[in-house]
Amino acid sequence: MAEKKANIHPSVVIEKGAKIAPDVKIGPFCFIGRDVELKAGCTLESNVILKGSLRVELNVKIFSFAVMGREDSEIVIGEKTHIREFTQIGAQESQNGENKKIIIGANNFLMGYVQILGGVELGDFCIITNAVRLYENVKCEENVIIGGLSTVEANNTIGTGVMIGGASVVTSDIPPFMLVEGNKATIKGLNVIGLRRRLENKGDIEEIKAVFKKILGDGADKILAQEIADTNPNELIKRLASFVASSNL
Repeated sequence: MAEKKANIHPSVVIEKGAKIAPDVKIGPFCFIGRDVELKAGCTLESNVILKGSLRVELNVKIFSFAVMGREDSEIVIGEKTHIREFTQIGAQESQNGENKKIIIGANNFLMGYVQILGGVELGDFCIITNAVRLYENVKCEENVIIGGLSTVEANNTIGTGVMIGGASVVTSDIPPFMLVEGNKATIKGLNVIGLRRRLENKGDIEEIKAVFKKILGDGADKILAQEIADTNPNELIKRLASFVASSNL
């Protein structure tokens, strides 16, 4: 069987040293830097700019006018991630000039005009909607959903299964499974719909509800949270309680 050839528009600029898998598709007027690696199944629409040490895993799709990386940046994009128009990932220098690696997990969906700064880590299966800004060193665990026009300020962690409402400003860590919104964002309760979609065991959901009331019902009780993390055998409860115990809440 003949090897598939990359479908690359003649207007594309590819610097010497770039690694392009045989079946990659690259549309008009893209720029691919010398330290970029595009693995099999990737598609770039028109006017995409990729620079720096950038590894794009299998079957990633990048839409028009997205910009990723600088000359000295280090970025990894996980497989089957979709990155929509005008998104910027690591395109800006950090305030102190330090190079901070950006890791975007697998199966993520980044909508238009998303901006991700240095040191950000994004877990798998996250949805970052339009015009969201993640400042330096923000960490999002898996299955996080962030509503449009929201901002997560630097050095904060968003736990697994969190849903952040649109136009919110997040200024602190958000524990797993929470529903938050507002400027500034506050916890409104549990993301129950998200829990029902992820968990088949209704008993787990009820236990999470009970622990939530104990450790976050009237402010964060970090001492009780640590006790629960040390003694409760349920891994979901351990994850929630240990997060609260070590958070900046």
